[in-house]
Amino acid sequence: MSEALLEVRNVTMKFGGVTAIDDLSFKVPGGSTYGLIGPNGAGKTTIFNIITGNYFPTEGSILFDGEDITGTKPDKVVAKGIARTFQNIRLFKSMSVLQNVLIGFHDQIPYTYFEAILRLPRYHAHEKRVRVEAMGILEEFGIARYAEEDATSLSYGNQRKVEIARALATKPKLLLLDEPAAGMNPKETEELSEIIHKIKKDYDLTILLIEHDMKFVNAMCDQVTVLDYGEKIFEGKPADAIVDPKVVAAYLGDFTHA
Repeated sequence: MSEALLEVRNVTMKFGGVTAIDDLSFKVPGGSTYGLIGPNGAGKTTIFNIITGNYFPTEGSILFDGEDITGTKPDKVVAKGIARTFQNIRLFKSMSVLQNVLIGFHDQIPYTYFEAILRLPRYHAHEKRVRVEAMGILEEFGIARYAEEDATSLSYGNQRKVEIARALATKPKLLLLDEPAAGMNPKETEELSEIIHKIKKDYDLTILLIEHDMKFVNAMCDQVTVLDYGEKIFEGKPADAIVDPKVVAAYLGDFTHA
């Protein structure tokens, strides 16, 4: 692992009189898998929304690869190398699995509108290349056989894979995964863990994930930050988190069954 690729620095987020995030700081080392965990309502997804430019923090800043990106528009955040998935799967309805993944290549178009209209060689070369790349990503996830099927007709677990595959198509340095194992059975969760380990290595990714499944977190994460009511109550190894008194109290003992 290297120096911090992402730094959340003294971030506070207030909605009216409610403080969702309170002076939060943590660093995600390059090449790591970092967990952001905590009970429901702890502020985890709010942090994702701040990192990706959907929210502008009340105070504090977000640094990515040494650059202050606080308040950068979401499309520009993607262009800088940050991609995300969502807690609730967001796939394009009435589009195939392959079409959903191809959308991830949208910002990488090298040809002009004129070249696209006339179907000139550069247009055809690019379209062929990204189709091959998209199919390669689907192969990584073991769902290439569903390429031409309606994405929303797939099982929940496979829809989650399509969403992650689409994020991967943007060629990120940092991949934000919001509860990737939610709704999956143990077999699907184990398979997803193996896939994420593989793509992390193959695509040289740094991963920041939100997750409630502590078995999954232990299998995936090098370090975790635990939030409770927007405040950091723990930072360190996942194995240490589940026995920390403050963390156990925040979860009301849920971790003892993880």
